[in-house]
Amino acid sequence: MFWNRKPKKPAYITTQVTDDNFNEVVMQSELPVLLDFYAGWCGPCKILSPIIDELAEEYDGKALVAKVNTELNPKLSQHFKIKSIPTIYIINKGEAVERYNGLIPKPNLEEILDGYIDGTAVEVEE
Repeated sequence: MFWNRKPKKPAYITTQVTDDNFNEVVMQSELPVLLDFYAGWCGPCKILSPIIDELAEEYDGKALVAKVNTELNPKLSQHFKIKSIPTIYIINKGEAVERYNGLIPKPNLEEILDGYIDGTAVEVEE
């Protein structure tokens, strides 16, 4: 019966980075950072969003996985020269080291994060 169902585990809340909290959340992070630049109306962003949420929960304490709403944070969007979404940035030790545009499969994102966590990442030259 529906009233005997176990309560759902509370959803993990993925960190939202804003123009105002970027420096304290991202730049001062000791952990590698994956930033997902998205917009609420973007179809591919809606597909990627649950993957980002899963990664944020799975990598909690090992890496910071966060989201930036491009419509609400124009300064960050301009600073990172966001021209298409979704765009993923990897920031390590306060420096933007990798950028990816479009949908990226979860195993690839895990491989990227794992490389920065264990120190074996090879930074991509742009």
